[in-house]
Amino acid sequence: MKRTTKYIFVTGGVTSSLGKGIIAASLAKLLQAQGYRVTIQKLDPYINVDPGTLNPYEHGECYVTNDGAETDLDLGHYERFLNVPTSQANNVTTGKIYQSVIEKERRGEFLGKTVQVIPHITNEIKERIQILGNSGDFDIVITEIGGTVGDIESLPYIEAVRQLKWDLGEHNVIVVHLTLIPYLSAAGELKTKPTQHSVKTLMESGVQADVLVCRTEHEIGDGIRTKLARFCNVQKEAVIQSIDASTIYDVPNMMLEEGLDKVVLKKLGLKSSTPDLTSWNEFLSRHKNPKSEVTIGLIGKYVELQDSYKSILESFIHAGAVNEVKVKVESVHSEYLNKDNIKEKLSHLDGALVAPGFGERGIEGKIEAVRYVRENNIPFLGICLGMQMAVIEYARNVLGLEGANSTEMDKNTSYPVIYLMEEQKAITNKGGTMRLGAWDCKLKEDTIVSQVYNKINIEERHRHRYEYNNTYKAQLEAAGMKATGLNPETGLVEIIEIPKHPWFIGVQYHPEYKSTVSNPHPLFVAFIKAALKHSLKKNSVSMT
Repeated sequence: MKRTTKYIFVTGGVTSSLGKGIIAASLAKLLQAQGYRVTIQKLDPYINVDPGTLNPYEHGECYVTNDGAETDLDLGHYERFLNVPTSQANNVTTGKIYQSVIEKERRGEFLGKTVQVIPHITNEIKERIQILGNSGDFDIVITEIGGTVGDIESLPYIEAVRQLKWDLGEHNVIVVHLTLIPYLSAAGELKTKPTQHSVKTLMESGVQADVLVCRTEHEIGDGIRTKLARFCNVQKEAVIQSIDASTIYDVPNMMLEEGLDKVVLKKLGLKSSTPDLTSWNEFLSRHKNPKSEVTIGLIGKYVELQDSYKSILESFIHAGAVNEVKVKVESVHSEYLNKDNIKEKLSHLDGALVAPGFGERGIEGKIEAVRYVRENNIPFLGICLGMQMAVIEYARNVLGLEGANSTEMDKNTSYPVIYLMEEQKAITNKGGTMRLGAWDCKLKEDTIVSQVYNKINIEERHRHRYEYNNTYKAQLEAAGMKATGLNPETGLVEIIEIPKHPWFIGVQYHPEYKSTVSNPHPLFVAFIKAALKHSLKKNSVSMT
C-alpha cells in the first residue's frame, strides 16, 4: 500500500528575514533523524523566473543544483542540513508559474476559457507543490513560502495552501507559522500583538496556523504561550519558542528541546521517536571547541553583504570542524586592493580565497591578491572567477604576456587566456545560458587534487560562461601552472595548480555548493589544513 505523502507549509509573519529556511531545515533534520524521507522546497513570490539574473545585493547568493537550476540560497541550507540533493522541483517562482500558465494558454490547453488567478494560477501552484510528493520518494514534503503573510504577491500561494488543506484532508497538511515576538526595552516587555495580527491576516485568507514558531531575543515564558494559544487558536504545546542562537547549527537541538517535531508528527498522524543526532552533535562539538585558529581572507566585491558568499562561509565552518580549527574569515574588498596596500591587507593571512563573481569591478584587485599570495607562499583557493584571475595573473607576471585578460573584461585583449566558447557567442538572452549544474571532471594522477579527492573521476557543479583558453595551455604548463583536472568530453580545463607552491589551487566549478555537515567538501578541508600548516610554520618562525 502506497504511503500518503504529508505536507508541511512554513509561512512567515510580521517581518521578513526571520529565518524560515533555517526553521524548515531544522524541522526536516529532526524528522529525517527519525527515519522519515523528507525534502524541502521553496516558493518565491517574485516575478523573476529564477535568481540567476538577480544582483547579489538584491538577493544574496544564487545557489545551483545538480540538474542546473539557479535557485534561492535557502536550498543551500536544505542540502547542508539534510545531505540530500535538491533539484529544479525544489524552487518555484511566480515567474515560473505565470510563464507556464501563459504557455498553456497559448497552446490552447484551456479551450478558450478566461485564464484567471483562481483556478488557473492556483492549480499550477498546487501541481508544482505536489511534484515531489507524487514522486514516491518522500514521506514528508516541507514547503517554505517566501515573503510575509499579507504581501500582495504571496496571496495566490496562501490560497493554494487553503485549497490543498481542503483537497488532501485532515492530518495530511499542516501550517507552521513563523512570527516575531518583539521586545520593547522602554517598557521592558515582550509584545504579542504583531503575532496576533499576523495570524489574523493568515486566517482572513482562510488558513489557520497549526503551529506557531516565535522568534524572540528573550524567553517568552508560560504566560505568553498561554496568551498566544488563546488568541491565535493553537494548542499551547504548539507555541514554540525560537530564541536567538549562536550558530544556525544549534537550531535543530533547540527545536528538539521545544518539541516541534513531536507536535508536527502528532498533527500529521505519524509516530514520533527520539531523533538520532549523534553525528550532528559530534560536528557541533568540534565546531564549538576548536584547538587552533586560522585567518582566511575572502577576497571579493560583495564582501559587505555576507549572503553573497553564504555557501563559502558555511563550507569554512564544515571544514573548520573537521580540522578542529576556528576559521576566522576576514572580508577583503577587491575594489580597494592595489600594489600599495596589498602587503598590509594580506601579509597576516593564513590563506586566501578569491571569490566567484561577474563583471569587471574589483578585478585588478583580485589579480594583485593572487600575485601576492603566490609570491609569498600563502595557501590559495580560487573559485570560478577566482581561478580565472589566477590564470590571468600567471600569464601576465610569469609568462610576461602583458595585458593578458578575460574577454569578459577586455574584448580586445591581445592574450585572451580566458574567453567565451564559440557556442556561447551567439547567445544574447542571459537567463540560464551558462554552463550550469553537475559536470564530470577527470583528475590527473599524482597531483594535489587527486590526493585531496582520493579518486580520479569527480562531478562538480558549475555556474559560468567564460572558460580557460586551451590555446595557452602548453605555455602555462611549461611555466609551472599545471592543468590537473579536465572535462573528459570537451577537454575544458576545470582545475589548475602550481606544484612548486605549498598549496595553490584554482577550480572552475563551485565546490561550496556540495559541502554539507555530513560531508564537508574535501577541497575546503584540505585548504583549511594547509592554512593551519602555514599558520603553525609562521608562528614557529616568529618565536625563534
